[in-house]
Amino acid sequence: MKHARIVLDGIVHAATEAGPGQVRLPDGRVLAEDQVQWLPPIEPRTTFTLAINYADHAKELAFKAPAEPLGFLKAANTFVGHRARTFRPADVAFMHYECELAVVIGKTARNVRRDQAYDHVAGYTVANDYALRDYLENWYRPNLRVKSRDTCTPLGPWLVDRDDIPDPMNLTLSTHVNGVRTQLGNTRDMVFDVPALIEYFSSFMTLSPGDLILTGTPDGIVNVKPGDEVVTEIEGVGRLVNTLVPLPA
Repeated sequence: MKHARIVLDGIVHAATEAGPGQVRLPDGRVLAEDQVQWLPPIEPRTTFTLAINYADHAKELAFKAPAEPLGFLKAANTFVGHRARTFRPADVAFMHYECELAVVIGKTARNVRRDQAYDHVAGYTVANDYALRDYLENWYRPNLRVKSRDTCTPLGPWLVDRDDIPDPMNLTLSTHVNGVRTQLGNTRDMVFDVPALIEYFSSFMTLSPGDLILTGTPDGIVNVKPGDEVVTEIEGVGRLVNTLVPLPA
């Protein structure tokens, strides 16, 4: 099932997918997606983000694939929902999207073996993890100004139950900017797959329900500017729409 969190008449509702572009409220009402305000499908707790976790992206950046996961943390203030606006500062020369499969932890995980990793997954959603290249000091673990800016991580629209995605390691990812496809990849090309990432992070810290793992992006990143509509989509998981706007003075 696909789950969402939406706001209608100032009240937060749990919702499910009623059909393409439609949501169903708990009282049975069906609304078009543009009739509601979308929130991230979960309220993220600790969020782990991966740098250079696709071999083609590493090549795009002229790096070798890492020997172990290059993880860093992301703050909660950065998340917005489907159809939200993301602010681009006027003084930034290069800001790009990153279409990523986001793994939602559903059960406490500590020292989890990879063959048990999926038992600890609640489901999956789509993340668009914008990066502000101007502030980049370290490709391997980007700093807060690159990856934790307000509104710079759209998430959603749906949380898709784990069992509804039979093989998360064979999903097509794509990004369209103003209707033009700019990014295309597949989760099978991750350097470290979902079980490996859960095994790795849980080996030195406890993962809790509501934690997120953003699993990296394939190649094909381009600069985006105010006015651009960016659509990040993952096969079977969802189509996440976002618009760039200038950062208010």
